Amino acid sequence: MLFLSLPNASPEEADVTIQPVPHERTVTYKTGTAAGPEAILAASSQLEFYEEDAGWCPTKHMKISVLSPLSPVAGESDEAFHQRLLENVAQIRREPLFLALGGEHSITPELVFARMPKGGTVVQIDAHADLRTSYHGSVYNHACPMRRIRDKGYKLVQIGIRSLHANEAAAIAGDRGITTYLDRLLQRPEAQRKLQRHLASLIGPVWLTIDMDGFDPALVAGVGTPQPGGLSWYQGLDIIQILMRNENIDLRGVDIVELVPEPSHVSEMVAAKLLQKCISYWGKARGYDKRPAQGSQIGATDE
Repeated sequence: MLFLSLPNASPEEADVTIQPVPHERTVTYKTGTAAGPEAILAASSQLEFYEEDAGWCPTKHMKISVLSPLSPVAGESDEAFHQRLLENVAQIRREPLFLALGGEHSITPELVFARMPKGGTVVQIDAHADLRTSYHGSVYNHACPMRRIRDKGYKLVQIGIRSLHANEAAAIAGDRGITTYLDRLLQRPEAQRKLQRHLASLIGPVWLTIDMDGFDPALVAGVGTPQPGGLSWYQGLDIIQILMRNENIDLRGVDIVELVPEPSHVSEMVAAKLLQKCISYWGKARGYDKRPAQGSQIGATDE
């Protein structure tokens, strides 16, 4: 698997590390999330090297490494897989921008636990609250990741929520460590501004988890559990851009999960473009555009 069909940098010299995690075991509606990482990276081959918002070619100045996929092996229990995922991610160098591609949303807690100290903030783009204590008899279900994260002491900022159980709503109402921006309210300009001020005010360690069903299904139909409503493309970009430009946060990683490839390829193209935007915004904010061109990954000579 390659990003933009460019040669891989070695993990030891990478400025950006991409970890595919094609894990699919607890999906409850549309299947296919295991094919998500490969589809996203395949779609990236159709992107331009130039990123128009930040006005530069990130791959001219940043070395990107796509790691070997991490997925369950035959006979491996959920608990064993998630422990192996945590241990593998914990060994990845701290310095690069770390991005994980799922796979189902159940992978997010181990990514967070491996790379972010307790007390940090997880920013969640999602249609669902994902705060169930367990679902279908398992704490490793894709309906439970935010509950597992909150139980470890991380703060949550939830964005775009429009489907949740009554128990999840009660948990949100009774927990000052969870701030939830319901999708319907975000259609109001004043709510949008409030969210943007909140993100700009964050400090300390932060993780961004993007469940692709957080977007409008008219934009991203290829998800496991679609819901009407959702973020527009530019609402999503504003969230990412504010976080990437916030000099007071220590971004510990980003995951993009729950993509189900579909025949039109639109959904995976949206996810691939989000991946590129994360890299571009993060790199530009940290001055990588001022670095000399990195020869092996220039990849920007096509006219």
